[in-house]
Amino acid sequence: MLILAKGIEDYMLPCLNKKYLGFECMGCGLQRSVALILKGQFVDAFIMYPAIYSIIALFGFIIINSFKNYKSGTTIITILAVANVAIIIGSFLLKLYFK
Repeated sequence: MLILAKGIEDYMLPCLNKKYLGFECMGCGLQRSVALILKGQFVDAFIMYPAIYSIIALFGFIIINSFKNYKSGTTIITILAVANVAIIIGSFLLKLYFK
């Protein structure tokens, strides 16, 4: 896994929003955060992109729910999705105004 993490930076996509408009988008830092998780730098991954762990929880639950259909699975997915959107927008606004 560490070998994969070393070379992943070479294949990261640039943020076109940042390149052409001059400010970061709401997804800026996601790729680097995944690379940091693969390297085992979990705190740095959270600092880079605060929604990374809630996104992992959301997709993890979606995968588990597709195999074992929970009765309230749709409600849990909705709550996780709304929480993700709130975290992403909140961290974007904090980064935008306090950077």
